Amino acid sequence: MDKVDIPKKAIYRLSIYYRCLQRLKENGVETVSSTALARAAGVKPSQLRKDLAYFGQFGTRGLGYPVELLATTIRETLGRERLQPVVLIGAGNLGSALLRYQGFQKEGFEVVAAFDSAPDAARARGINVPVYPDTDLDEFLAKNGIKLAILCIPVEFAQATANRLVAAGVQGILNFSPILLEVPADVTVNNVDLALELEHLSYFIR
Repeated sequence: MDKVDIPKKAIYRLSIYYRCLQRLKENGVETVSSTALARAAGVKPSQLRKDLAYFGQFGTRGLGYPVELLATTIRETLGRERLQPVVLIGAGNLGSALLRYQGFQKEGFEVVAAFDSAPDAARARGINVPVYPDTDLDEFLAKNGIKLAILCIPVEFAQATANRLVAAGVQGILNFSPILLEVPADVTVNNVDLALELEHLSYFIR
């Protein structure tokens, strides 16, 4: 289906709605109210109805949303009707932990390859995903048409590697390096700064 022009924050919430709908399907629930789905997703019912309005008229007043149809619509909008191939750059401690994570495929993503400056050391960690030298990255991306990448490398190499990813056609980067990457407007970067998140949490510790 054609992509709907949806704001980035709404896309994030749609991912949460999709997970909630998947759990409802697993429990045999066929219809869900906006109030119940909003509560499960941690948003206000008005926000949920606004987000789902991007798909046109959905749900029936007094009956709610059809779980199967809504989940399918969101899945297709998010591009999850097939496994999305992803590469990971930087198979050190954090990268190796991510490569062992079994949840990616369940959510529609497959890490097809990893790249590291010391691939033999990375392979010795018992990783099942193929690990290649980082010098093979550009050729692999071009040959396989990869659009998504996970970046787990030291900060001093992050921008140069991001430039290589962009040049090879990558359109989405999940960045674990503590740096704000400079990329073209048509490339999306989601930053995950673990130390920063802990710093935010520490404010609420008494």
